[in-house]
Amino acid sequence: MLRGVLAGLLAGALWGLVFVAPRMVAGLPPVDFAAGRFLAYGLVALVVVGFNRRPLPTARQALAAAGLSVLGFTGYYLLLVLAIRDAGTEVPALVIGTIPIWVMLLGKPGHLRWRALVPALVLTAAGLALMMALPADAGARPHFWRGILMATASLAAWTAFALLNSAWLKRHPGVNATDWANWLGLATGAGALLMWAVAGSGVAALRAHPQAGFFLALCLATGFGSAWLATILWNVASQRLPASLSGQLIVSETLFALAYSFAWDGAWPSAAQWAAVAMFTLGIVASIRAHRE
Repeated sequence: MLRGVLAGLLAGALWGLVFVAPRMVAGLPPVDFAAGRFLAYGLVALVVVGFNRRPLPTARQALAAAGLSVLGFTGYYLLLVLAIRDAGTEVPALVIGTIPIWVMLLGKPGHLRWRALVPALVLTAAGLALMMALPADAGARPHFWRGILMATASLAAWTAFALLNSAWLKRHPGVNATDWANWLGLATGAGALLMWAVAGSGVAALRAHPQAGFFLALCLATGFGSAWLATILWNVASQRLPASLSGQLIVSETLFALAYSFAWDGAWPSAAQWAAVAMFTLGIVASIRAHRE
């Protein structure tokens, strides 16, 4: 269990980077960030599969990877980037932070009593309640609530991905976590290429952007670390832990996203935000203890 928990926490640390990355380069459409990140993920997966001679998926496995890649990668992240554009970083990160509650409720093992999960649920909900006060600049954002709607849609997509991906891996214990991450990467890269071809900026526009080099570096960093490596770590967690516990570990993504956002803005969290972080952390600990009983 410890290895699964550590893998889930590290995946959260890497995923948290994608919340602040779209704010680092101004003037590019959200689809460019989503497509660039996942094209990099697909290229990494292609290199690993080709050079290490990893097995290719069967037709049914490829179809499963294609469907899950939309839910957990291209569709989810495009919605999230649109939400960050309209509502900023903090509130969409907190909307996504409710994923543990939904995954815990929908993915609870049959032997685990609801009473055992109450402390973790209460702590997580209390932390979210503290953090969900509207930011001071919400009124200055004309499309703030549209951003919240986009964040909610991305929440639904990733919740479905977490449950379906965990169930698929448990039904196929012979599939290596790294191989599955690579197959998801190939499907995601193909979807990202289609997304960019349909709605992305042209090559000339990207090259002319004053931060083109930095944008490329961000795409490579988040494609390798926040997509390929984080997916391997999450697959390890999904194979070793019940869905209700692995879902609770997604709280770490929110915590890291907030930490990166505060660092980028050069601001310190308020007392209420520190209290919320403590409640999130205690919620993880309470969930781990509940699953050990």
